Amino acid sequence: MSAVAPLSSAETPAALIDRLARAGRAAQRRLARLDSRARAEALRAAAAALRADEAAILAANGLDLAQGEARGLSAAMLDRLKLDPARLAGIAAALDQVADLPDPVGQVIDAATRPNGLVLSRVRVPIGLIGIIYESRPNVTADAAALGLRSGNAVLLRGGSEAVHSNRAIHAALARGLASAGVPAEAVQLVPTQDRAAVGAMLAAAGLIDMIVPRGGKSLVARVQADARVPVLAHLDGINHTYIHAAADPAMAVAIARNAKLRRTGICGSMETLLLDAAFPGAPAVVAALLDGGCELRGDARAQALDPRIRPATAEDWDTEYLDAILSVAVVDGLDAALAHIAAHSSAHTDAIVTADVTVAERFLAEVDSAIVMVNASSQFADGGEFGLGAEIGIATGRLHARGPVALEGLTTYKWQVRGTGQIRP
Repeated sequence: MSAVAPLSSAETPAALIDRLARAGRAAQRRLARLDSRARAEALRAAAAALRADEAAILAANGLDLAQGEARGLSAAMLDRLKLDPARLAGIAAALDQVADLPDPVGQVIDAATRPNGLVLSRVRVPIGLIGIIYESRPNVTADAAALGLRSGNAVLLRGGSEAVHSNRAIHAALARGLASAGVPAEAVQLVPTQDRAAVGAMLAAAGLIDMIVPRGGKSLVARVQADARVPVLAHLDGINHTYIHAAADPAMAVAIARNAKLRRTGICGSMETLLLDAAFPGAPAVVAALLDGGCELRGDARAQALDPRIRPATAEDWDTEYLDAILSVAVVDGLDAALAHIAAHSSAHTDAIVTADVTVAERFLAEVDSAIVMVNASSQFADGGEFGLGAEIGIATGRLHARGPVALEGLTTYKWQVRGTGQIRP
């Protein structure tokens, strides 16, 4: 089982994707015949292979980091790219966790018996062949393979050039582990070229690829949504808000604000705008903690009055996903003003409130129309693993099919099964 399907020198990107997609579809039909236990054991074998290949994977990641530094990638981007023994161990552990999750395939969603005796049921089934187009994060290679395999789907992976060596090393380990457990090689394929035309070919592969999942920056997601002839499961920017209400516990507000922004600034669950209630007495302490922690704050006039180190915000700041130690700050007059700001500027990813007022908290949960809405918790928890899903293919911010962290259930659809005893329709 090779790490990547070989590319013929005479093969166009469109022909390559056609070949890989047809092979993936055939493999998915074979994969569907494996029972749940066999797919789980294959994931455990893949996790073991990742652990065994630690040195090779970290060496490959070192090449990507060196090239990234030479290309001038930001510190946040390099952090997203970086692997170390602990992060690689976490990737392998995620595969084991996905293996232990309940298998959604074959689950009966509901069933009913019609007056004529027909027995109808809706049953979860795999989507088929899923294309994943992603940037920077090499862990997506393993997460996508694990979630796809556990849910009975084949996956076609196209990683970004920033992580090309890491992705190939991780895929090679996965391939060896899965092959040892009898999984067809083409069930998890990595596109063997960084030619951008291959992305276009994936987006045009209607009838071959059943769904595209983009994971990356705004420009990637925008291109996928504009050009795809294949259904897309996507998320927009993570322009995430934390609103500190007048009734917030001051110590809790400081701790949550620091963690939501500064734990890891480069992830999509990072807070990008802080809303401070004008009646909250602990606002100076919150902004001081962020500034002292190395975060640049850009605020409106009332926020600037809290600390002279706060720079003026521009209109663009309220709609910016920084993915860096930069934060927009606004002072708002109560819950209604906070809700209005979030409605105007949120990307519908993750928004949070800090408050001791249960009535206010419940209204926030009901009225904020985001994929994830939190009370008294850091937005950094916006992650499939933290939600008990084992891993995630991404966080969907749309309103159809799946929303929030997309894991096993989000990678299935359903079909109707009808059982009769000879009924004919009059």
